Amino acid sequence: MAKAKQAAPKKPARPAGGAAAKKSPAKKTARPAGGLAAKKPARPAGGAPSKKTAPKKDAATELRELFEHGLKDIYWAEKALTKALPKMHKNATSPDLQNAIATHLEETRGHVSIVEAVFDSIGKRAQTEKCDAMQGLVEEADSIIKETSSGAVRDAGIIGAAQKVEHYEIATYGTLATYAKALGENTALDHLLTILEQEKNCDALLTELAKGGINMDAME
Repeated sequence: MAKAKQAAPKKPARPAGGAAAKKSPAKKTARPAGGLAAKKPARPAGGAPSKKTAPKKDAATELRELFEHGLKDIYWAEKALTKALPKMHKNATSPDLQNAIATHLEETRGHVSIVEAVFDSIGKRAQTEKCDAMQGLVEEADSIIKETSSGAVRDAGIIGAAQKVEHYEIATYGTLATYAKALGENTALDHLLTILEQEKNCDALLTELAKGGINMDAME
């Protein structure tokens, strides 16, 4: 007798449409916009949370008080400069730099009087309040003089120190002028803008001296 043929195994049925079944890919966790993983806000060094600074008892509570505080600050700064600039002048060797410092010393003495006029225009007595920023800048200038040899190198250092002073004054007088305008103190505004213009001119002159030869001489 002939042996019965074994039936061929049946292939698994395909899903509707004839396409082979595909495995569903695992779903990925959605990332925030930009494709970057979310980060926790950084803490200050040491991990301790920052704290707000408590105001002093006499802290300013309005713009006018802040304006008056700024005037006291720059009044101290200008007086300090009338003592610091002669030392820069004495240690400079370039005649042009010496002349620039001498000219600005006279302007600075005038600035003291102009700031006093600003106080008068707002009905306040002229008072000083120690300017920590100017004290630091003057001390840095002294250090530069001590750390450089007399000549072009020291002159370059003196220019750099003097320009730091000018930039601080430009920022300060610019801010005070803005306050004066907001407060409607037009006379004070005119005085402050006069000083501001002279500070900018001095800074530009120092830049011209540095680029005009002093920095190059310091390289030799």
